[in-house]
Amino acid sequence: MALKKGEKAPSFRLYNTDRKEITLEDFRGKNLIIHFFPLAFTGTCTTQLCTMRDNLSIYQNLNAEVIGISVDSPFALARFKADQNYNFDLLSDFNREASQAYGAYYEEFVLGLKGISKRAAFVVDKEGVVQYVEILDNAGELPNFGALKDTLEAI
Repeated sequence: MALKKGEKAPSFRLYNTDRKEITLEDFRGKNLIIHFFPLAFTGTCTTQLCTMRDNLSIYQNLNAEVIGISVDSPFALARFKADQNYNFDLLSDFNREASQAYGAYYEEFVLGLKGISKRAAFVVDKEGVVQYVEILDNAGELPNFGALKDTLEAI
């Protein structure tokens, strides 16, 4: 079931590309933009994360951190991050727990792939409450980046 605005964000415990464990609670006191994306090295996913990379200072000025989450391994994500010079953490949801908890999960994706993160964007406020939810069923679409900024400005 998808999250709704005003609900407490589900906790997660995932590994970043440096194999360091990252939790939702690590961001307490800051706003957080969570981007779920289907697969590293694909066109739309690269565009989604490059847009965040190129505009990171806007979000940081609004006291927000950015993370990206996919079901790729930490090793694949490390290469993706290095290739694209991402300046924020990419987290591996290899066991698919966070994707399912946030309702950003394809049971079946293209080419018969099962258990892939949907493209989605969430804003979680300083207290861990969801302030924005966008879950896209069409993996070819991008999140509304303007709405993320507007949400951060409003909280």
